[in-house]
Amino acid sequence: MLMRAIPVTLMLALIGVASMAQAETMRCGSQLVSLDDRRFEVMQKCGEPVFRDLVGYSLGPNERREYQIEEWVYGPENGMLSILTFEGTRLRAIERRRSR
Repeated sequence: MLMRAIPVTLMLALIGVASMAQAETMRCGSQLVSLDDRRFEVMQKCGEPVFRDLVGYSLGPNERREYQIEEWVYGPENGMLSILTFEGTRLRAIERRRSR
């Protein structure tokens, strides 16, 4: 019984790793956008977002600098919205969500 549980656990772990990798990139036509890309690189690859929202500010190292947090929304594409979160000029998160 224990030998059967190990492959199932391993398979579930691999599926989890694969889904995390998808959240680190987004396809824009034939281009890929990845975490840590700069804002201008995303704009060149994906074009103007359908919506931008200034979320707020975060403190940088040693709490001396503030970084603007902004969300860009692309889509819907196949019923899904892509929400990109920038901290300063760098892409920090890519979220996919069903359009309502």
